[in-house]
Amino acid sequence: MPAVPLHWSWSLPAVVEPSPLQGLDLPLALRCVLRRRGFTSRAEAETFLSPGDLPPTSDHFPDLTQACARLIEACRSRERVAICGDYDADGMTSTALLLRALAPLGANPEPAIPSRMDEGYGLNPAMVQRLYDDGVRLLVTVDNGVAAREALDLAASLQMQVIVTDHHTIPTERPPMTALIHPATTPDGSPYRGLAGVGLAYVLAHAVAEGMNHPEAIRVARDLFCIGTVADMAPLVGANRSWLLDGLNHLHRSECKGLQALQRLAGLGERPLTAEDIGFQIAPRINAVGRLGEPRLVVDLLTAEDPDSAMALARRCDDFNRQRRDLCDAIEAEAVALVEAETSDALPSFLLLAQSHWHHGVIGIVAARLMERYHRPTALLAGDGDGCLRASVRGPVGFAVDRALSNCSELLIRFGGHPAAGGFTVKAEQVHVLHERLCEQADGWLITQAKGRPVQPDALLQLKDVNWDLWRHLQSLAPFGIGHPKPLFWSRSVNVEERRDLKGGHLALRLRQGDSERRAIAWRWDSSAAVPDCCDVAFSISMNRWQGEQRLQLELKAIRTHTELVLINRGTRQYTARWTETSGLMLTNREGETLQARLKQEESLTSDDDLARDKRVIQLMEEACLGLGLRP
Repeated sequence: MPAVPLHWSWSLPAVVEPSPLQGLDLPLALRCVLRRRGFTSRAEAETFLSPGDLPPTSDHFPDLTQACARLIEACRSRERVAICGDYDADGMTSTALLLRALAPLGANPEPAIPSRMDEGYGLNPAMVQRLYDDGVRLLVTVDNGVAAREALDLAASLQMQVIVTDHHTIPTERPPMTALIHPATTPDGSPYRGLAGVGLAYVLAHAVAEGMNHPEAIRVARDLFCIGTVADMAPLVGANRSWLLDGLNHLHRSECKGLQALQRLAGLGERPLTAEDIGFQIAPRINAVGRLGEPRLVVDLLTAEDPDSAMALARRCDDFNRQRRDLCDAIEAEAVALVEAETSDALPSFLLLAQSHWHHGVIGIVAARLMERYHRPTALLAGDGDGCLRASVRGPVGFAVDRALSNCSELLIRFGGHPAAGGFTVKAEQVHVLHERLCEQADGWLITQAKGRPVQPDALLQLKDVNWDLWRHLQSLAPFGIGHPKPLFWSRSVNVEERRDLKGGHLALRLRQGDSERRAIAWRWDSSAAVPDCCDVAFSISMNRWQGEQRLQLELKAIRTHTELVLINRGTRQYTARWTETSGLMLTNREGETLQARLKQEESLTSDDDLARDKRVIQLMEEACLGLGLRP
C-alpha cells in the first residue's frame, strides 16, 4: 500500500495578524511565524532575534561550584580523570570537549565510552571496576549516568568520586554522586533548561577554565558544543540559541583539525556554516561511527592535532556513514515490503516489525522514517541473543512513547525513553502480546487524528514573495531545529508547469502562480502519488548551491488539489468554509447551519450574528480565513 497521504491541519492563535509585532523590521509572513510561536510583544521577539547576556551559570546549577572546585583540584594535581561518555554524537562531542578542555589545564583526562554492541548505553559497573583497578579515582559522566544506580553505588563503595553531567530523566531516588549538573536542577524558566549533554559539558569546562583564569583552554569547546547540540536535536532556544548564534559564525574556521577535515569531506567550503550543514553533513558522519563502529574513533578525530591524521580518521567516519546509508535503505525497503505484504486492510495503529538480522545501530533511523511515512508510532526489533529482541521506537507528536512502554512494563525485560522515542528489550515469545497491547495504547490517540499525516503551515506566502529579501530576513530567525523549526509556508492555487522524477525517489517541479515561477523539490516522494495540475503547496525555503550558482528553491512538504472549499475538523465536528466576493466568508456545519462574515478594509472579521462574538467561533472563522488563503 502507498504511504499514508498528507492532510492539512491548522492551529491558529486567536489573532492571525500579529499587530503587537508590527514595528519589527520583518515581512508580514515572518511576523506571523513569530506570533504563531508564542511571541506576543515586540520586546519578546527582539530578545529572541538578538539575545542578550545569559545569567551566570553558577546561579542556575546548584552543584556547579562543587564540581568546579573538584576538577580544579584535579587539574592542579595532574590527576587522572575518566570522561565517561556515550556512543552518540552528543556523548562523543561531550567527551572530546572535556578532554580538550581539561588537558591544557593540567589534568590527565582519558575517555571511557561503552561499546553499543557489547556493553550498551551509559556507565556500567564493569566499567567502574575496570577504571578503579587501573587507578582512576575521579569520573565525570557526560550525556549519561544520572540513572546508573548500580554503577554509582559501586563507585561510592569504592570511594570513587563521580561528577554526573546528564540531561536524561532524574530517578525518583537519586543515586549517590559527588555533584550533578543537570538542566532539571535549574530554576523554572532558566535559559539552560534545554541544554543537551554537550551543553552541560560546556558549562562545566567554561566554569573550570574561568576558575583557573585560563579561558584560552576552551577556545574549541564552543565549536564542539555547536556540533553536539544540533546533532542531538536539542531545542534551539535559550542558551542553546545564544551560544549557537555565536558559534556558527566561527565554526568554519575552527582550530579543531577533525572538524576541519569533516567540513572538507562534506564540501562545505570556507563559508559560515548553518545548523542544517551540521545536521545533514557533519552529524551523520559522526553518528554513523557510534552506530556501526567504535566511538573512540570520533573522540580521536575530534582531539587530533595532526591534519593528516585527522583527515585519515575523517575518511573512516565517511566510510561508516556510507555503510549506514546503505543499511538504512535496505532495512527500510524490507520493512515497507513487510507492511504492504502483511496489511490487507487498515494499518495497525502501532507498527511493530521484527527481523533478527537487522542492525541495532540503525533501526532507530528506519523506525523514524516509517513513522513519518505511515503516521503511526513505530517499533523496529532486531535480534539480541538468548531468544530476545531489542527495539527502537519512534512516535508522532501527541503519542507518548515512554508512557506506552511503561504501561506494558510487565512484558518487557528493560525499557526507557521519552515521549518522542524510546527502546526496549523483550523475549521473542512476548512480541505478539506486546504488539496487541501497544496497539491498544495507540488506538485512542489515532481516533483523535484526521486521516493522513498532519501538515501545519505557519503562514501564507505568494510565490512572488519568495525572493532574496525574504531570504535575508529569514536568516535573522535562524538557526532552526527542534523547538524552533524552519518556517513552513504555503501557497494557494499554484499551477504545475513541469514535473521530473529524479533518481533516488525525489520529485522536481516548476510551479507558476500568476507571473511568478519557482522551482521546487520534494525529497523521498512517493512516485505513485498524483500531482494535480492546480494545487496548494506547503513548503520551506532553502538555498540550492550548484556549480557556483546560488538560487532559492521550495522544499515541498505537502501537495493537495486546490479547491474552493475547505473542510475544518474540530474534534467530532466538521465545518465547510467557502469565500465569494459577493457573500464573503460562509461557514457551514453538518446540520446545514451557516454563519456569514465579511472582511473589513483592515482585514478584521465582522458579523451581525451574536454567535460570532463567541471566542471559539472567532477562532474557527480565523482558521477558515487561513485555510482559504485570505490571511497570511
